[in-house]
Amino acid sequence: MPAEVVVAAKRTTRQVLIGPEEAPHFALRRFRIEPGGGMPPHTNTVEHEQYVLGGRARIGLDDEVVEVSKDDVLFIPAGTAHWYETLGDEPFEFLCVVPNRPDRIRLL
Repeated sequence: MPAEVVVAAKRTTRQVLIGPEEAPHFALRRFRIEPGGGMPPHTNTVEHEQYVLGGRARIGLDDEVVEVSKDDVLFIPAGTAHWYETLGDEPFEFLCVVPNRPDRIRLL
């Protein structure tokens, strides 16, 4: 599957590995954020389960900020404000599982 640029983000791509055409309930996506990149604060109407493949990042979850690296996992409930910022000189990569339901993304 080809990677596509995430327009609202900086130096970020998204690749849909398993979409609604292949699986009825969940989609599996791979995100790659290059060094110096990130995603702005936003909310989604669906939950996210994420597994870090490599690199390091600082992630905001409502009022909490966490640092994550390879093999860390995150659960982001629907409606939770979140943002991403890479740390170091390696790309930050993670898998993201979301329900196959309509998702409304709201930039904050």
